[in-house]
Amino acid sequence: MIHLQNVTKSYRQGERSVLACEVRELRIEKGEHVALIGRSGTGKTTLLHVLAGILRPDEGTIDIAGRRIDTMSESERDRFRGQHIGMVYQTFNLLQPFTALENVLLGALFGRGASHAASQRAKSLLERTGLGDRMHHRPSELSVGQVQRVAICRALVNDPEVVLMDEPLGNQDRSTGGQVLQLLLELAREGGKTVVMVTHDPDSASRMQRTIDLATLRRHAS
Repeated sequence: MIHLQNVTKSYRQGERSVLACEVRELRIEKGEHVALIGRSGTGKTTLLHVLAGILRPDEGTIDIAGRRIDTMSESERDRFRGQHIGMVYQTFNLLQPFTALENVLLGALFGRGASHAASQRAKSLLERTGLGDRMHHRPSELSVGQVQRVAICRALVNDPEVVLMDEPLGNQDRSTGGQVLQLLLELAREGGKTVVMVTHDPDSASRMQRTIDLATLRRHAS
């Protein structure tokens, strides 16, 4: 499902080039749930953005669901991400003027397109995540846990093959966060989805099928 080989991504800091992400090889099978861990500065979020096609690597190959996304143009990567990848962000990224339902449907708009089927799926996901009576409320009218569940519904509304999560529980208490993660993994298992989560939390990582320390992926790892 996911295969990276000899991938690097660097940033400019003044006159210097700083290596932000380096992966010798990474394979994640279809339907597998994987936690990526590592100390601050090891490139966890950068790697996730490379996987999502938000960033293009400086070198290396990235194959997701049989497609080479590293050779795609920016618009092609955007379209591929909208159709095949669901993103759950630490900061949620919901739009305040819109209701929970409208925020979820925005995910469909940038993916396979808004339609009656997408609307029904959005409502079904909100109901299954306990938000059936809150779907017409705006984010400011919801609790942190409810906002996170809306973000999960948005990530799943296009029925993506891959779900990527960037420290998704960082803004929640451990009890609420654990419940939300368990709910997401249950929904993902039902659809046979591949899940990749970046986290610094050992408890969250332990809920996944496999944990990978980014330090072991570097081409020059000791």
